[in-house]
Amino acid sequence: MTAMEKSKLVELKKMALPFFKGFGAHGFDHTERVLKFAVKIAEKEGADLETVQAAAILHDIAREMEDSGKIGCHADKGAEEAEKILLETSFPKEKIPIVKEAIFLHRFKKGKIPKSLEGKVLQDADRLETLGAIAIARIFSRGGEMGRPLYDSMENYKGNNEKHEGGCLGHFRKKIFKITPEKFNTKTAQKIAKHRYKFTQLFVKEFLEEWKGKK
Repeated sequence: MTAMEKSKLVELKKMALPFFKGFGAHGFDHTERVLKFAVKIAEKEGADLETVQAAAILHDIAREMEDSGKIGCHADKGAEEAEKILLETSFPKEKIPIVKEAIFLHRFKKGKIPKSLEGKVLQDADRLETLGAIAIARIFSRGGEMGRPLYDSMENYKGNNEKHEGGCLGHFRKKIFKITPEKFNTKTAQKIAKHRYKFTQLFVKEFLEEWKGKK
């Protein structure tokens, strides 16, 4: 349960920062929020804080590489890069494999649950970022970066371009609403997810009613 020393935490953040550019949906502010969630969940669930902190800080270091088309999966590459970074620090070597597994399996697309509690905590912390007010802002911010319309109402969620299908709002149906509270690994995350999931549902309902001129 021992947390990382503050100086080491600051050092690791400084080593991770060069991997991030700009302030997009997956900027370092996202990493900071995942870190806070991860620590909160770890404290409640009894996971190793030092391992969870390292995994949270480094989980998206290869995201920019994926977004720019240099690699196929940021989780795969991120796990490799995380090991290299941690080997340059005084981080306990015996914990590095757990950090690698946590990062390797954290993303939603893989559809796999990590074996370690620390990996489950990271996965939960990252998925909580897909629900709630900030998550909604991130989805529309990302949609703007990719040139997606707010809502592809004319096609009723079915567009000719799969990349833009349903517009930004279509992303909720295709991904977000599939991340139901019971699918989170820990009781702590499930509790937080319930409120955020309901809020997200209410937003989409309100959006559609306004779009159709009902309000």
